[in-house]
Amino acid sequence: MTPREKIRSPDLEALTDGQLLQLLMGHRTDSNDLLAVHGSLHALIRALPKTRSNRTTDRLAAALEVARRHYAADVLAGESLNSPGETSRFLVSRLRDRPFEVFCCLYLDARHRLIAFEELFRGTIDGASVHPREVVRQALAHNAASLIFAHNHPSGVAEPSRADELITLRLRDALALVDIRVLDHLIVAGPRIVSLAEKGLI
Repeated sequence: MTPREKIRSPDLEALTDGQLLQLLMGHRTDSNDLLAVHGSLHALIRALPKTRSNRTTDRLAAALEVARRHYAADVLAGESLNSPGETSRFLVSRLRDRPFEVFCCLYLDARHRLIAFEELFRGTIDGASVHPREVVRQALAHNAASLIFAHNHPSGVAEPSRADELITLRLRDALALVDIRVLDHLIVAGPRIVSLAEKGLI
């Protein structure tokens, strides 16, 4: 059975990484070469932001963005974020495999429904400068009742640093002045998420 025949059958999960890439790109040689260079599909996807743009990498990046938007759709439609599992899946879909740190805010209404999701600050692989005044300004602009912060650790180490703890407390105190609660600060490292709230750090 060819890859195209498998994709039309219940055997889609039986496709190898190389066959999936072949379907996306249409060139067996390109897909095999990419896997050989990077060693795995996961490593290839992680390398996309640093890889020179061409037709092949553009297709892969587009497929990845389609997947991110698909997994984010339910949350972005105004679903409640009372479930830690839903929040985690949404954030992992948005932040994993980024080569640099991204600090994000999820703005919630009084029923914990998502009003907006924004990437506010971008940094290097070592950190991002987070400005409390800008966070407060954006929270007020969205008329948010509460916020969840999130950022990724490109290093793959999910544990919060001392700097993560300090900026969380600064943001919590700044937002408390305008009666906006900070519910959590989540750190994404690959598929893992660590909650500062669960660690008693908020």
